[in-house]
Amino acid sequence: MPASTILSAIRQPLATALAGVAGNVYAWVPETIIPPAVVLVPSSPYLEPTLLNKSTLKLQINMTVTCAVAYTSNPASLDNLEQLILSVLAVIPSGYEIGQIDRPTVTQVGSSNLLVADISVSTIYTQTT
Repeated sequence: MPASTILSAIRQPLATALAGVAGNVYAWVPETIIPPAVVLVPSSPYLEPTLLNKSTLKLQINMTVTCAVAYTSNPASLDNLEQLILSVLAVIPSGYEIGQIDRPTVTQVGSSNLLVADISVSTIYTQTT
């Protein structure tokens, strides 16, 4: 049995759980974001290690779930973003701790303006061999 990875044990299961939201879901930062979108981004600090019994590695993994919608009209875009955030919060699986949700900001990606907000999420990962 191959060793687990953070992608297969943490990011991909979270992305799969988020697949039910009305938007594109990315388990990593893509080259292009198609809104509405939910993107899993490493946070800071990203990995907080603890070594147990000199052989078992446990990490607290801190991530940011970035929610993004097209920015066309402030009231409508903000409403769309709030709906996306609520749908994300509703499907985050057990074992993931939800932290703060940052205020919305306008971000330019390529030639598109997006309204984005970040949700802090963390969980514990144990390396298996």
